[in-house]
Amino acid sequence: MLSPLLSNIYLDPLDHQMAEAGWKMVRYADDFVVLCRSQAEAARVLQQLQQWTRQAGLRLHPEKTRIVDATQPGGFDFLGYHFAQGQKRPRAKSLGKLKDAVRGKTRRANGHSLSSIILDLNRTLRGWFAYFQHSHRYTFTTLDGWIRMRLRSTLRLRYGRRGRGRGRDHNRWPNAFFATQGLFSLAEAHAAARQSSRR
Repeated sequence: MLSPLLSNIYLDPLDHQMAEAGWKMVRYADDFVVLCRSQAEAARVLQQLQQWTRQAGLRLHPEKTRIVDATQPGGFDFLGYHFAQGQKRPRAKSLGKLKDAVRGKTRRANGHSLSSIILDLNRTLRGWFAYFQHSHRYTFTTLDGWIRMRLRSTLRLRYGRRGRGRGRDHNRWPNAFFATQGLFSLAEAHAAARQSSRR
C-alpha cells in the first residue's frame, strides 16, 4: 500500500499509458478501476497492467485484482461504493459506519432534547449524503425509515414504553412530525439533487 503522494508519483506514467491506449481508468491513490466493454477487452487490459507493474517493480493486489461484470450480482467495492447489477450503493462497511454513528447519537436513554438530538444527527446525515448522494434511491428511503424508528424508540421510552418504535408509534409520531422537527431527510435530499441535475 503506497501513500497517496507516492502513488501519484509512481502511477502517473500508468495514467498516461492507459489514456494513450484508449482505456478509461478511474484512480484514487493506488486504488483504481478500468472500465471495459467486454470480457476480452478486460483481459487485454489486465495483461497490460500486469506487464507494466512488473516492469515498474510493483505488483497488483492478488485479491483485489479481478475482472468483474458490474451488470451482474456480486460486483465490486470502490471508494466507499458498491457497484453491482448496474447500480451503485454504499458498500456494507460504509453503511455500517453511518449506522454506528446514528446509534451513538440516538441512544434511547440519552438525556438530550429531541431537537438537540436531531441537530446533532443532521450534521452527520448531511456530511454522509454529500458523498453518497449518487447511490440508488432505495438506499435513502430505507435509511430514513430506520432513523425515524430509532427516534420513535427514544420517544417511546420517555413515555414509559419499552421496545422499538413501530405500530401505533407511527400514528403518534408520523413522518411529518419529524419533518416539522427539522430532521434531515436523505430521500428528499436525493430527490432534490436529481431534479437539480436535470435542469
